[in-house]
Amino acid sequence: MNRLAIFDCDGTLVDSGGTIHRALDATFRAHSLICPPRHEAQKVIGLSLEQAMAALAPEADAGALSATYKDNFIAMRGAGEVDEPLFEGIVTLLDTLESNGWLLGIATGKSLRGLKHCLASHGLEGRFVTLQTADNNPSKPHPGMAHTAMAEAGAAPENTVFIGDTAWDMGCARAAGCLAIGAAWGYHTAEELLVDGAHHVALHPSEIGELARNYLEQAR
Repeated sequence: MNRLAIFDCDGTLVDSGGTIHRALDATFRAHSLICPPRHEAQKVIGLSLEQAMAALAPEADAGALSATYKDNFIAMRGAGEVDEPLFEGIVTLLDTLESNGWLLGIATGKSLRGLKHCLASHGLEGRFVTLQTADNNPSKPHPGMAHTAMAEAGAAPENTVFIGDTAWDMGCARAAGCLAIGAAWGYHTAEELLVDGAHHVALHPSEIGELARNYLEQAR
């Protein structure tokens, strides 16, 4: 079986929290709502858009908020206002995993359109053999994204690691039987990730390679 490393995107590969919060603030103002502060709002990053909106504004119309958010994000992208920098060490990590025989995948609450735009902006298109998004999968922590990614990559849970920065990622990995590695550089703390099911928490991307290698050795 192939070995597969599945990555979340927002908060794991890229630091998109600032851009997401600006789009969210514009969305809430358009609906005469008060936007939660960034430290609170970023806790729902990783959920599908409607689930995130329902969590942040349970009294509002999540569908209407989601539609407005999409429009705002598209407008920001058209104006060149979307800033989603890669976290330090991510490209080196991807290179290291690939050189050690790992296939790469993504499981994200982003839309496929948004994900492809993000990857292209960093020259990463073609690096990932499977892209699982909110367009055609249930929201994490449901294991559907991980299951589909493994099926497309020809991998099994004992050969798959899932790297993410939120409780939803850890829940998805656990439910799919993969190794759940928390990314402490993202939007949930190391303590939160451990409570929510992380087998290990990495403080920097450079720690992932050894954790993945140890997992394979233990599975033999």
